[in-house]
Amino acid sequence: MDHKSFTESLNNMMGEAHTLAQSKGWWTPDPGLPTALVMVHAEVSEMVEAIRNGNPSSQKIPEFSCAEEEAADVVIRIMDLCASRDFRLSEAIVAKHKFNKNRSYRHGGKSF
Repeated sequence: MDHKSFTESLNNMMGEAHTLAQSKGWWTPDPGLPTALVMVHAEVSEMVEAIRNGNPSSQKIPEFSCAEEEAADVVIRIMDLCASRDFRLSEAIVAKHKFNKNRSYRHGGKSF
């Protein structure tokens, strides 16, 4: 996929994610940036727990594992948050990916 198609598709999906989250009450009232970030972190934690529990099939979307479902929730929350703040997520992803291509191995020797 070329970068233009990626950014257009992601921008559209971000708008849809934010509109849906608004309609489901997640922005009434506006939780504020720190709380919205905690909600992203909660989804990451749920993904960790799914893996700790053997990563069974999701009960909500059984064609996917629980970790896949939670990873989707992480991305959906990020898209929603970024759309709510007019962050240029798709463009930043493309720019950061381009930047990362030229970074050294483990960014010069960083460990985990």
